[in-house]
Amino acid sequence: MRLSEQEKRMRDGAEGDAVAAAMDLLIRYGDALGAERLVETRNVAGTMTQPSPAKAALVAEGGWERAFAVINLDSDRALDIPPMRVPTCQLQHGFGADAQGLTPYPVENIRMQEDAESYFTDRGVTVLATCTPYQVGNVPARDEHCAWMESSAVVYANSVLGARTNCEGAASTGAASLTGKIPYWGNHVPENRYATHHVSADIDVDGFREWGMFGYFVGEAVQEARPAVTGRLHAPRDSDLKHFGAATATSGGVEIYHLPGVTPEAPTLEAAFGGRPSPEPIRYGARERAAVYETLNAQGTSTDVDFVLLGCPHASLEQVAEIAGLLEGRRLSDSTQLWVMLPRALATESLRAGWTRTIMRAGGHVLTDSCPAMSRAAPPGTRVMATDSAKQAHYLPAILGIEAWFGTTAECVEAALTGRWRGELA
Repeated sequence: MRLSEQEKRMRDGAEGDAVAAAMDLLIRYGDALGAERLVETRNVAGTMTQPSPAKAALVAEGGWERAFAVINLDSDRALDIPPMRVPTCQLQHGFGADAQGLTPYPVENIRMQEDAESYFTDRGVTVLATCTPYQVGNVPARDEHCAWMESSAVVYANSVLGARTNCEGAASTGAASLTGKIPYWGNHVPENRYATHHVSADIDVDGFREWGMFGYFVGEAVQEARPAVTGRLHAPRDSDLKHFGAATATSGGVEIYHLPGVTPEAPTLEAAFGGRPSPEPIRYGARERAAVYETLNAQGTSTDVDFVLLGCPHASLEQVAEIAGLLEGRRLSDSTQLWVMLPRALATESLRAGWTRTIMRAGGHVLTDSCPAMSRAAPPGTRVMATDSAKQAHYLPAILGIEAWFGTTAECVEAALTGRWRGELA
């Protein structure tokens, strides 16, 4: 891999041992990928603060320096960790203090995470604590090279914002944060961003649930490829695009999609394919829609719902307002808990707008920073959940060993109010 003179100096230790370890990691990583060079980045989104048993053991051995060296730099050396070289944010992590008493998530993990926040903010990390950093200020420009983790964030950054990032890991983002470099490969390369598959909707795709189901179909159909989607697609809201992308990354491994006339790199279908003819489309019709719905509801047998989860990826203010409107003047079933997950910064705005008060008066909870899948924790005794998230319906039953129902936001709120699942595919 070709290195600039600056990169060689970093590799050789001119900027300290931690930076040298980071550059060594990036060189090994780039070589493994077949990258010919590194590219500059000034936008890193990774994970450093969330607790785990392995991280707790490392912190006990040598503090957060030790944990960062091993997990984020793939180094077993004792390193003095300097401030981050480029803007770096923490994505979602474990539950915070606002979830204490609502979940079996260990109190010691909450305390450990608070200690980590103190350590890493002193080194320049911004703790956004969300899987949707673009909702709370981290909005990269079109064509900006980034180093982001989190599949739903990556597909949004590439597709909706037109930024350039691969789906990175804890080590590569850790190294990028100290060097401002990342291997130039994959989605960083313009010709690697053109569509490879064409998926056409022969039925109407309109609303949050429908965009989620369509995304789940697209991801399963193309796996890790790059779809361009056309057809009877009603103008999507930002939350629809967020849900669609998250679903494609869940059932497949999509990191970029194109909606001609909507997403920035595809003003036309021809542009999405880089001027090449588009292939014969994969069709999404009534039969395919019904199959997706059946798949997402395959883990549900009991209609007695004791937990409703909304906000995955983390809810927008528009979504919170909708939930509050559905709950206005009503009360949850005594047998059901409702959690609405959103970024901490948006929780402040929800409180100011009165939506949090409405949700809490109904018996629900507005929680931040994490989600049940990330923290592997739900209300004690949870057996059956309902969610409007295709991603959570896919993952949470396997993670927590519970049943799940998938439907519209209104159907999920109704389940929270009645304790019963009555959703159906209209």
